[in-house]
Amino acid sequence: MPLGADLALTRFTGAAGGSPLDEAHSWGALDLAIASRPTGPRTSGEPGLAVVTDRENLAQALILRLITPRGSLAPLGHVAYGSRLGELVGRRDDAAARALARLYVLEALAAEPRVAALESLVVETDAARPDVIRIAFAAVPVGGGEPLALTLELAP
Repeated sequence: MPLGADLALTRFTGAAGGSPLDEAHSWGALDLAIASRPTGPRTSGEPGLAVVTDRENLAQALILRLITPRGSLAPLGHVAYGSRLGELVGRRDDAAARALARLYVLEALAAEPRVAALESLVVETDAARPDVIRIAFAAVPVGGGEPLALTLELAP
């Protein structure tokens, strides 16, 4: 299964692309993103649309899955999409909250069809910012290749 292509929606994965807008027609195949550099002819200097592919696409997909509240896309037919990490906002930062964060990340990544395995997962408190839980993981893409390492911070 290829890693696919999507619009660059996160600040971490913006990349220019030349795919026409009308090719963005199937879920998981191609989406559009906002880019600082236009991908087509523009005279106004406004941001254009960009596409992320392969590893950048997977990175963005994982970030979006983790920050999207589980069930929020149910009206669109994606009942189980997302994660439960948002349920931790407002909770006390303790071992139980970190264990739940770990569980919620495992659940969300297990639901991603482009992830073959999770190589590592660390959920810890940042000593400099005790109100922040840092989630770092490495996911092995379907089809092999180097694991994709990402880090997110959650302020419960």
